[in-house]
Amino acid sequence: MKIISLFSGAGGLDLGLIQAGNEVIWANDIDKDAVATYRENIGDHIVCDDIKNINIYDLPEADVVVGGFPCQGFSLANRKRTLEDERNQLYKFFYSTIKIKQPKFFIAENVRGILSLGKGEVIKQIVSDFEEAGYITTVNLVNMANYGVPQTRQRVLIIGQRKDYGEEMLFQFPQPTFSKDGKDLPRWISIKDAIDHFPDPDTENNVINHIYSAYKVEYRNYTGHRKTDPNKPSPTILARGNGKGGVCAIPHYNGKRRLSIRESASVQTFPEKFHFIGSMNSCYRQIGNAVPVKFAKLLGEELIRLEHNGV
Repeated sequence: MKIISLFSGAGGLDLGLIQAGNEVIWANDIDKDAVATYRENIGDHIVCDDIKNINIYDLPEADVVVGGFPCQGFSLANRKRTLEDERNQLYKFFYSTIKIKQPKFFIAENVRGILSLGKGEVIKQIVSDFEEAGYITTVNLVNMANYGVPQTRQRVLIIGQRKDYGEEMLFQFPQPTFSKDGKDLPRWISIKDAIDHFPDPDTENNVINHIYSAYKVEYRNYTGHRKTDPNKPSPTILARGNGKGGVCAIPHYNGKRRLSIRESASVQTFPEKFHFIGSMNSCYRQIGNAVPVKFAKLLGEELIRLEHNGV
């Protein structure tokens, strides 16, 4: 299927969709480093610009629109004001793109917290908006470890299907392929399984982006500062961390340092030849913001199945 990608970042979601056989025909992000990374590894179809400068009517026709939008500007008291809230321009752009371009499907990714905002009223409002735009909509909470990603990353996937394809959702959400206990499915992939083959970054090696933050490992009961168990999936790879604008990379299970950029990318299931561009903080942030490639490919395979079935 032909796909428009909004807020693409370094391209984790797009790469997985492409690996499955789909074509991303237009992409956008405002971050120069992320766009440079995307261009080097994926393609030149990405536009580096603020969405305020983009005319939705000029976007190409596509079968699918994908992307993640922030949700910090939602007002529970005034729905109209919510769409006009300056902080919700990205959500409004995504919503308006769906409403104007009317793709067959859309896929929106977000953090788990969107489900609890306003005691659940915000996600109801978002679903209502998409249904008003002409889509039946499902909301799916996913633990990426259940799909072969070596990370206990929980995210929300909102799937929309244009109503003229029927009231039954044709998009079959991927079923888990791994489990925590390993009884009925293979056991979750551990972080050690995923990254133990990399050489020590302090020795001479040819591994790209295999450098790490000097931010000291001090264990305390706070996100990004807890011990990493080598026999379990990694904690969530972060896009933000220390509260001062910097990124807090997850501690390596050896307890001596933080994960390198390359190791963090492997936990997010990026290919080992995928080259990230920018400062160390920028690279960590690009990785932390991404959708794991392996999971994105499963979504892409479902789109391919639907296309083969004539949807």
